[in-house]
Amino acid sequence: MRRARLSLRQVLSLMARRPALLCGAIVLGVLLVLAVKLTCSRAKNVVAAARPPLRFFSAESPVVDLYLGQLDQVERLRSVAEVSFVFFYAPWCAQSMAARQEVQLVAKKLAKQVQFVAINCWWSQGKCRRQKRFYQYPIIHLFYRRFGPIEYKGPFVAAYMQSFILRVITPLTYLPTREALQEYLCCHDSRVVGFFDFNSSPQPPGYIIYLTSALQALKRDFRGTIRFGVVTNRHVADAISLKEHESVYLHRRVNASLIFPKRERNFTSQAICNWVFEHRESVLQWLQPPGTKSYLLEQHLSKGAALLLFLPHNPLTSKPDGLLQQVADMALRYHSCDSMLNQHSSWPCCQSVIIPDSSVWCDVCSFHFKPLEGATLKRCCLDQAPLACSSFLLSYSPLSQHSACCRKVPQLNKTKVFRNSSAKGDDLTGLRCQTNRTLRFYVLDIDLNWPLAVRLGAEPGRNRSSLHRHQETGEQSDGLFAAIVNLKDEVHYVLQRSHANTLTESLEAFIRNFSAPYSLLQRHLVGEDQRRGAATRPGEPEPPRPLITELTTSSFLPCIMDLQKDVLLLYYTQWCGFCTALNHVFIQLARLLQRNSNVTVARVNVAQNDLPWEFMAYQVPSILFFPRYRKHESVKFPDDLPITLPNLLRFILKHSGLPSYMDKPATSHDKDSSGPDGILRAELSALREEVRTLHRARKLLSNQLAQLWRDNRHLKFDARSLQAQNVELQQERQSLEEQHREKSRQLGEAVRRLQELADASENLLSENTLLRILLKTLRDTTEVKEREDDAPTQRGSHLAS
Repeated sequence: MRRARLSLRQVLSLMARRPALLCGAIVLGVLLVLAVKLTCSRAKNVVAAARPPLRFFSAESPVVDLYLGQLDQVERLRSVAEVSFVFFYAPWCAQSMAARQEVQLVAKKLAKQVQFVAINCWWSQGKCRRQKRFYQYPIIHLFYRRFGPIEYKGPFVAAYMQSFILRVITPLTYLPTREALQEYLCCHDSRVVGFFDFNSSPQPPGYIIYLTSALQALKRDFRGTIRFGVVTNRHVADAISLKEHESVYLHRRVNASLIFPKRERNFTSQAICNWVFEHRESVLQWLQPPGTKSYLLEQHLSKGAALLLFLPHNPLTSKPDGLLQQVADMALRYHSCDSMLNQHSSWPCCQSVIIPDSSVWCDVCSFHFKPLEGATLKRCCLDQAPLACSSFLLSYSPLSQHSACCRKVPQLNKTKVFRNSSAKGDDLTGLRCQTNRTLRFYVLDIDLNWPLAVRLGAEPGRNRSSLHRHQETGEQSDGLFAAIVNLKDEVHYVLQRSHANTLTESLEAFIRNFSAPYSLLQRHLVGEDQRRGAATRPGEPEPPRPLITELTTSSFLPCIMDLQKDVLLLYYTQWCGFCTALNHVFIQLARLLQRNSNVTVARVNVAQNDLPWEFMAYQVPSILFFPRYRKHESVKFPDDLPITLPNLLRFILKHSGLPSYMDKPATSHDKDSSGPDGILRAELSALREEVRTLHRARKLLSNQLAQLWRDNRHLKFDARSLQAQNVELQQERQSLEEQHREKSRQLGEAVRRLQELADASENLLSENTLLRILLKTLRDTTEVKEREDDAPTQRGSHLAS
């Protein structure tokens, strides 16, 4: 490390001594950076740029379309408008396309009051896409001046969106007189009243907080079921015991009304909103399933039995229509557990419990129990002074203390103050506290939730336009569908209306029958629409009898309980793979029994058809046999046996068999007799004939199986002989291969020997040639020597001669 430091110091000192070296290093670094930048800039142009988006709304529309995602333009348009409607969309989204027409309809009606803005939040180069993180489209935000955003969570329907915008425009209802206040408080929805004295200040400080709390409530309830009103007159405020300035009053029709505790909670918009939602009454609650997979219905249905009321609803009406008002009054009487309504008080909505032998009444703060004893109430009413409830009980406990609001009783005839709920024709009042089978009331818009109503048992072929033709007099109409769903018992009941009763009478009887210890209601069974079973027209030939009869909920009992036929029934579902594998077996069985008209092969899809409890199966596939004349002796196919054609035939023959005396042939006396005995003998003969038919079919099948067994045996023998021949051929092949190898070896040895002989013959030939040459040379040499030897001799002889 020290050496490195020294070397770095030396380098720096060297660069300081030689500035040219430092300049060269800087130039090299700049060149390296430029090279990297040029390389990266070339890599960016590999993907083509996306096309710029087009307008989502037309140019003539009152909606300002920011199709390039200019989020800063939204802020500018919001700043100049009192109420702004911002529609975040994606141009490819089907929900955005469907909501576009609805938004245009609303914008044409409210363009003078609201600034409508639509912004493309999917364009990759837009500012909205970079700053917003939406997981679904479209998204609607409303802004009231500087307050917002208020997200709209309702259906994308023009009427609902317009109603929501109007509630944002006017979040508070002004109540100038006592008559207006009384009319405002007598509606079935939850009502909140705020008292602010504008005489002391043109704009009281708490008024803005109260206004903001009304807007906060719209964030949690897009329908605006909790209404906020404002009172500026002290005389009007005295009618609901509001004495102090900046007081908030929550009106309730079943429980005692409450005043916001400013000493216990901070007077803020969020605190007021939370307090209202914690203590509001929900005797009638609206439901709006989102139309996608969700747990909304399960969250409500798991709390207990629920009465689902499908009504035609127009959200733009200022007052509830007659049908909804009847249902609301019925729900209120059902939840009125103290069974007494004050008719002579200045407020007919007030409900109280009177103390015996006292001039004080007490509004009990919990209705989950029967009226308390007088002594208990006397302890609650401290010195008979008008007090606010110090605690509110959300659940009943026998060990808890109950609080009450007490005030003086007006000088009225006490015998006529309360209406007796046990009067004739009003048995629904207080029924919630008289039975353990309690109900929760839910209301749904029938136009938006029609598929759910059909799934629960509404007529699918009914004309949708007739749903709005209901009458306010309570007479029967096509505008209501009611069903009680008990998720715990896995049952639901459908309201069956009669022409003799009005709507109110029918609903009350429906609720009372459910609440009875021994309910008279019949479980509603939902099944597939059996359109193939339509009756044939006159003159047309009857359709051929199907091999396998497909049963539904409506045709199940008539088919299996037909005393004249034996029924073999298969329980299956469309997702069961084992059930699909059995189709060919049942088709063969149905073809075999096709000539026998007294045996029916049927099946039922238990996933699409509800069946009575006594006929439900615990597993699929399951097979049941219902013999004729003995339906109570139905038998299940054994689980340990494989489901094959022979086993099914044996199962049918075993359980459809008759006593042994029925196999005897009928005599002439039996044939000629008449009367009941003759009919029984005829039936007996028919049964014998049917048994003989089944036996013949069994014999035919046995012969076929025997023939197949013989053919299989012959095939096995042929296979064995072919296998033996194959073994012999393999052995011959092995011997031939050995002979071939031996002959090849011998042939190679002969070739080797011939090659050796050829080589030896070549050597002998060369040696023979050499010998010949030597021999010739020797001969020539010998001749030369002889000539030389003969030459002197001849010379001498010549000389001699």
